[in-house]
Amino acid sequence: MKNTVLGIEFGSTRIKAVLSDCRGEVLAAGSHEWENSLLPGGIWTYELSDAVAGMQAAYAELKADFAKKHGGKPDSPAAIGISGMMHGYLPLDADGRQLAPFRTWRCTVTAEAAAALSKAFRFAVPQRWSVAHFHQRVLDGGAEVPKTARLATLACWIHWKLTGEFVVGIGEASGMFPVDPATGGYDARMLRAFARLSAGRGLTRKLADMLPRPLPAGASAGRLTEEGARLLDPSGDLLPGALFAPPEGDVQTGMVATDAVKPGTANVSAGTSVFAVVVMEKPLSRPHPEIDVVATPTGAPAAMSHANTCTSDINAWVRLLGGDYERLFKEAFRGAPDCGGVVTVPYLSGEPIVNLDEGRPLVVRSPDADFTLANFMRANIYSAFATARLGLDILFAEGVKLRSVTGHGGIFKTPGVAQQFLADALGAPVSCLETAGEGGAWGMALLAAYALRVASRGGAKPPSLEAFLSREVFAGARRVVLKPSKRGVAGYAKYLERFREALAAESALVVPRSR
Repeated sequence: MKNTVLGIEFGSTRIKAVLSDCRGEVLAAGSHEWENSLLPGGIWTYELSDAVAGMQAAYAELKADFAKKHGGKPDSPAAIGISGMMHGYLPLDADGRQLAPFRTWRCTVTAEAAAALSKAFRFAVPQRWSVAHFHQRVLDGGAEVPKTARLATLACWIHWKLTGEFVVGIGEASGMFPVDPATGGYDARMLRAFARLSAGRGLTRKLADMLPRPLPAGASAGRLTEEGARLLDPSGDLLPGALFAPPEGDVQTGMVATDAVKPGTANVSAGTSVFAVVVMEKPLSRPHPEIDVVATPTGAPAAMSHANTCTSDINAWVRLLGGDYERLFKEAFRGAPDCGGVVTVPYLSGEPIVNLDEGRPLVVRSPDADFTLANFMRANIYSAFATARLGLDILFAEGVKLRSVTGHGGIFKTPGVAQQFLADALGAPVSCLETAGEGGAWGMALLAAYALRVASRGGAKPPSLEAFLSREVFAGARRVVLKPSKRGVAGYAKYLERFREALAAESALVVPRSR
């Protein structure tokens, strides 16, 4: 199957596998649901054995889907790509053994380290970045610190198990440690600053030697080994030899899946968490703790406003109210533009943007609120975007303009509801592609297709990733564009005022950390 590519993404609630042709036409898909667990001390984690079992289950379902639709077996995709939830902390010893529980993006236990690194680097380091987790363990005297030989992300680790190559895509690398756009490597000045900050604290290796080698989109990142083929497909049907794209994070696959990798483009990915990413046309005037500066899969800088909670609380309410997403979302469309005085705070975990270490989901309403199902559901969808919008306010103050915004993720599956609410929240047109529900696994398949495209050119100059996506994947893509309405914009602004006020109640339940 020389013209097929496979993308696998380890999301927060689903591991998804997508097989497509080299122009993005989906041929088969499979998925496996999984859940994180909360350990003492606020550590959200997944077992690596569950990651492997879930990958195998998703791929087995993809094979069954392929056989049903096309007959036969997808025995040898030409290229493969692995993506995973952003960053986190996965320390390994010199023999590749896991030294401590994997920490996910949801952990908000690294405030001390993030603040110290941000000051030393003169660069905003978010709590969920790998370097923040590692430095926090350095400060805490973690037993694994002297033994740590490698630091990985989940996508990096899976890629390593399948190929034997300890590498990472530059976009995912930018959330492990800041990267230098000029060199495509980790920032040398900041590496020196880290060495000074951690001197005498038990490290036995340089941080630069622990981190995986960053690679840009299109680079060859190894091939599927015999052992890797058996790990992914224990049945023995999958053949070794497939080319691998650099493993990327879900932020970067979201950019690719929405054709939002060019400067000035933006996308909003809404799932368990929500992130709004704008590919920058010029640098920000100064660091902002609320804004991540990450890289696209080609290494260009992008600004991101990220919130830990998006659809999880909505999912809980939908289950309680009968489980019919489409009916409840359509009901939300009947609600008042300002939700009639009903406000929800969906936080299941901490939210660094609003300075909270933990979350407490809340429903708040004024005594005279119009407490209807329509207003309640509308408030839930409004709140899914509210925290990311608070971060975007900082970018708006910097003069950033949203000219092109594409939404993707499960929240957009009911046509015209969440998409319209997001347009009103941003005050900008929002488009959704037919592939809006395919998500990051499909975006990773496109990166695999691009790596294959580059490899096939030999010595000839390949197209840029931007050109490949716009000309060969999205040129004929059907999309629906919704513009903000005056009533909706005004209503969301009023709702956001009430949301800010409700955060005072949230803060009364959760003591905020100091920056």
